Amino acid sequence: MTKPPKPKPLLQDADKPVRSRPRKARNPAQPNLLLDPMPDRIEPCLALLKTKPPKGSDWVYEIKWDGYRLGVHIEPTGIRILTRGGHDWTHRFPAIKQAAMWLPVGTAILDGEAVVLDEKGRSDFGLLQQSLGGRVGEKISSDAIFMAFDLLYFDGHDLRNSELSMRRHLLDDLVPAGEQGDIRLSEEIEADGDQLLASACEHGLEGIIAKRRDAPYRSGRLGDWLKIKCVQSDSFFVVGYERSTAARRQIASLLLAARMGDGLVYVGSVGTGFKESDVSELRGMMDKITRKTPPLPYSGARKNVVWLQPTLIAEIEYRAWTEDGNLRHASYKGLREVQDNAAVYEVD
Repeated sequence: MTKPPKPKPLLQDADKPVRSRPRKARNPAQPNLLLDPMPDRIEPCLALLKTKPPKGSDWVYEIKWDGYRLGVHIEPTGIRILTRGGHDWTHRFPAIKQAAMWLPVGTAILDGEAVVLDEKGRSDFGLLQQSLGGRVGEKISSDAIFMAFDLLYFDGHDLRNSELSMRRHLLDDLVPAGEQGDIRLSEEIEADGDQLLASACEHGLEGIIAKRRDAPYRSGRLGDWLKIKCVQSDSFFVVGYERSTAARRQIASLLLAARMGDGLVYVGSVGTGFKESDVSELRGMMDKITRKTPPLPYSGARKNVVWLQPTLIAEIEYRAWTEDGNLRHASYKGLREVQDNAAVYEVD
């Protein structure tokens, strides 16, 4: 009977372990496992404003959220939360940061919106502003949650050239529908666009978003995403204010401007929507940027106007435009922050 071979000892001698054979040099023709470098920042895809929802099976719908657009970066070194303008707001959303750390993924970039919900589950820009303490830049929000609606990078793979349907499939696995944490899924809704818009408006929502199923993720406002609003809401420069005859209120109305080419054009005023805390915050900032002359052509007859440098940007809700180019039924919603890089309305 043949004896079994003796097992090779772990040590050749008392001091030297057994070593594997010398590794051969890598053959350059052998392919590498391709991984995409993680982008430091991605310019967001922006929705183009339309008056009616698009038709056809090429489109899917979501609720339009009223908050701050953010990119949540889950990186090997930690979490970064960036605004639309590329500013780091990680410190302002600690709950969202903590929730991102618990997601079951090594590296990822989520696109979405930071919102604060009211008692009926609707996003409220004014509540978000209150939770952030205004435009100071250092306040944190313990009430804001992140509504994720796209996945741009996932475990070493850049997904921007993939179709929306594929990106959403991966996002749905990462952030399951129905979960009520600080990162939630902005769910797609299979419905007729007109009926969905009517339902959204009936429930007091801001509107809906339509997205092409087969579109890659393209930065900018190129028409792959459309927004259809129940009530118009846009950003305008605050170029002055009218003093109130009631001493306690201090502000009767804010004077607003839009962009027109390289200059500004007056678009009317807003005198409703202010809370007492809004007035105090506004006066504190406006007193630092007063000027003697209007920063734009103005032929109105308002009295007691204090003119301002056009640096403050307000979010204004309104119903329509008058024939002379002013906002109709305007209501103040809050100030946009500089880091948010909000686009001021442009008049053709």
